[in-house]
Amino acid sequence: MAEHQCSWDNNYPERPDRYTRVFKRCEELGLIKRCKYIASRLAEYQELLLKHTPAHIELLKSTKDCENISKMEELSSEYDAIFFHPATYRISLLAAGSTINLVENICKGNIQNGMAIIRPPGHHAMKAEYCGYCFFNNVALAAEVALRNNLSKRILIVDWDVHHGQGTQRMFYNDPRVVYFSIHRYENGEFWPNLRESDYHYVGEKCGEGFNFNVPLNKIGMTNADYIAIFQQVLLPMAYEFQPDLIIVSAGYDAALGCPEGLMRVTPACYAHLLSSLLCLASGKVAVILEGGYCLKSLAEGAALTLRTLLGDPCPMLDDLEPPCESIQDTILNVIYSHKPYWKCFQYQISYNLTFQASNNSHLPTVSFNGPITTPNSYETRNCYPIQNKEEITSINFELDSIIRSTNLTKALNRVCIVYDERMLKHCNIEDDCHPEKPSRISSIFAKHKDYNLLKRCYITEGRFASEQEILLAHNLDYVNSIKSTHQATIQDLEHLSSYFNSVYLHPETWTSARVSAGSLLQLVDNVLTRESQAGIAIARPPGHHATNDKACGFCIFNNIAIAAKYAVKFYKLKRVLIVDWDIHHGNGTQSILEDDPTILYISIHRYDNGNFFPHSKSANYSEVGVDEGIGFNVNIPWNKKGMGDPDYVAAFQQIVMPIAYQYNPELILVSAGFDACIADPLGGCKVSPEMYGHMTHWLSSLANGRVILTLEGGYNVNSIAHAMTMCTKALLGDPLVALEPYQAPSPSAVTTIMNVLETQKNYWPNLVFQKMLPAENVLPKAKMPRAKPTARLSSQESFLNSSINETPKNEEKQDENQEQPQELTDQDVQLDEELKNLKIDTCANNDESKQDDFNGKANKAVASSSKTNQSTTNSVEDSNETTLFHYLQDNLQALIDEKMFAVIPLNDCPHLDSVFDVPETGINIDDPCFECASTIENWICLQCYTVHCARSINKHALEHQQTTEHPLTLSFSDVSVWCYKCEAYIDNPRLYAARNIIHKCKFNADLPWTYSADTGSLDQC
Repeated sequence: MAEHQCSWDNNYPERPDRYTRVFKRCEELGLIKRCKYIASRLAEYQELLLKHTPAHIELLKSTKDCENISKMEELSSEYDAIFFHPATYRISLLAAGSTINLVENICKGNIQNGMAIIRPPGHHAMKAEYCGYCFFNNVALAAEVALRNNLSKRILIVDWDVHHGQGTQRMFYNDPRVVYFSIHRYENGEFWPNLRESDYHYVGEKCGEGFNFNVPLNKIGMTNADYIAIFQQVLLPMAYEFQPDLIIVSAGYDAALGCPEGLMRVTPACYAHLLSSLLCLASGKVAVILEGGYCLKSLAEGAALTLRTLLGDPCPMLDDLEPPCESIQDTILNVIYSHKPYWKCFQYQISYNLTFQASNNSHLPTVSFNGPITTPNSYETRNCYPIQNKEEITSINFELDSIIRSTNLTKALNRVCIVYDERMLKHCNIEDDCHPEKPSRISSIFAKHKDYNLLKRCYITEGRFASEQEILLAHNLDYVNSIKSTHQATIQDLEHLSSYFNSVYLHPETWTSARVSAGSLLQLVDNVLTRESQAGIAIARPPGHHATNDKACGFCIFNNIAIAAKYAVKFYKLKRVLIVDWDIHHGNGTQSILEDDPTILYISIHRYDNGNFFPHSKSANYSEVGVDEGIGFNVNIPWNKKGMGDPDYVAAFQQIVMPIAYQYNPELILVSAGFDACIADPLGGCKVSPEMYGHMTHWLSSLANGRVILTLEGGYNVNSIAHAMTMCTKALLGDPLVALEPYQAPSPSAVTTIMNVLETQKNYWPNLVFQKMLPAENVLPKAKMPRAKPTARLSSQESFLNSSINETPKNEEKQDENQEQPQELTDQDVQLDEELKNLKIDTCANNDESKQDDFNGKANKAVASSSKTNQSTTNSVEDSNETTLFHYLQDNLQALIDEKMFAVIPLNDCPHLDSVFDVPETGINIDDPCFECASTIENWICLQCYTVHCARSINKHALEHQQTTEHPLTLSFSDVSVWCYKCEAYIDNPRLYAARNIIHKCKFNADLPWTYSADTGSLDQC
């Protein structure tokens, strides 16, 4: 893939070292040897036809091995940002074929995920036009192959290249099976490719309406914070609703810091975070395909860290994030507004009526296009790209070198450490064997890990006793001594002491079990912070998060999580520790111990029921934000009804937990992992699936360099808690996550809670800026996609080599580019090809009558239609002796512009014509109904098996017939046109005349005019 290069300009940005530098950096980091190698291959012709026309393929093929540099450069000038090389065709086949091969291997389960380090890129390549360094659309071809072969049903394409992938967008614009999501520099159309269709209100059309997402960046200098906000506010909520079974990333790195084309400031490490957030979807089936990126250092580093993330290594910590810029705030709100009608997940911006005066908290979406209206007739082929001077290059390299040196790419020896100690089984309720907080809670979890074969994949260790000094980090001495006294207390003494506490039982071994429970978590903190293990799981009891400084509460003795957080701050000098408490009960003890501590952020998601759910404290409400120096470091997400499930927790994490956590940028994450919100818990009354806990764990693991420690809190159905904690461990091990149940919108009560929390916390977290009001009315103009024209097919290599450049099919297709801005159509925007000026209708009907008879022979035997002659037809043609097709189209120009009428130039050849069978002796009856649904409104007949099926606009049975049988060619009863599904084009060829003529005679009582010359592959030029 290093052969393809610009022969006349050595400084051309899309050059071979883009490929070699990426591969070299991956080798330097030891990544290549950890991967499974998938052999590259050439794309097959039939695969290319899925998304490209035969003319498109043949023209590129005709450049193969051409050594005439001047002619190649002249051909290149006909396309926007394209160069041709003698090896371009073969290398483009290799890039496309390798992408298809990678995606097929992922879909078939041969590999979990993968990365295609390829060139040339593909996402600008259109059906019949090369563009922007791209020849074949690698990603679109691979996606279409996966769909056609039933390897995938729902594909999410994420395009983070800084240029809009208009080629990919056009290929799936009306396809609801594919969501295309593009983040690109736009600047209101002033940035390349300067298309209206790159704006946010182009959301798809027909069946695909709502499935196209454009996130246009209208200023340069966008940072990590801006890109992460896009993912958190738009992409991930939509993706969890769409639930793809395959994700393909068009991974361009030209938004990376230092790229002269993007002028953005995304650091290489940020790409690891963006990708990590996608790996929890589609059961981890993610294919990353290299697109752009033209600063070699940031390209290589960004691509290498992307591959490192696919291999399961932790995401490097980012520098502290700035608040999202105002421009991206506007863009994100615009995208949400344009897609609100189609998606249930966008519920956090209330509506306002335009008839009332807007407030400061309202946003009015607008559309502005400042790009060019028309496109040039030819393009520059040299010095047509931004160039950085020596001072800029020196400064960029210095900054990148500093970033690369400071990026922590270390990983621990063990992926996960599990602490389990049977001494914690001794604490039990002597008087009530059925008490929910029982020893079997942890033994069942440990057994489930063994059932899943997880223990041999983890580092297993026993716990240790927490020292009294360590316990005193969170509790006072009197309370510690009172619990210590239980070791030698009588049953009566234990009952008397427990009566002072709320929902607590005591046992002679409580002191032992509680110290081991706290010590087990401390042992994990030591293990993770000394880099022995990447993450940790404490299968521990008794729980702790209800225990306050001086009291046991809610089955909890010592507050294990608060002790561990204080311990990490004191002994490891950490400045930022995040505690996430997803137990169904509010961790009142943890909050009270830490509420004035700015080094520890506490976030709790819990059932509140307006203060009527345990622990029945108003301090569990969203209004509690911390005290003194700890103000802003306490976040409560209180549910006010039972029955909360996965959609509610997904929304809480996406809207609150992860945005705040990313801005906080913790060095260590501790999770109070109670599973009493899980399905079938006797105390929680909620419906969270065990699999959901794995997703929450994965989300958190992208932070703190992967240093995440979970410790068991509540959860009282031993089966569900065992399953749920096992899902968490699997997530930390990097196993693909089980997909959640089909999406349901979060409950109205959950949405209200989330809105209240956001309104409160935005005073402390400046990235919570997206809860603005949006108009109830539709304020957007109609988004109108340009329509491409088919090109004539080049039949051989000589077609290019022996003709002048101005005679290539590109001239036919070039006119389409002058229609790229459909909002500003003028008469000059629709120009007809020069060939049409001389194509007269009159003489075509009489040419080669003998040839017509030959093609009509079997047809005349096969059908008995009207006995009328074609006298009237002949007369009407003769009456129009001076009329040309050009004049006719010119007279109806406004109808063309208004799309009340369409002009299509069919291909005169097709590689699938051999599949056409002769008309059967029984003939063709144009009144036959659809075979499947009996409709007679608009039908097509298959030219291979001659069965009748209805059109796409009816019930799509013709399309389904093709997909089932792979019969490519079909004939319309309505307009006598022939469509090839595989070429995706209309076809007009003598081989089709017999069948078409029968239909024509049935409809008009006259023969179809013969329009073919002696060369049966071309139309007569009259």
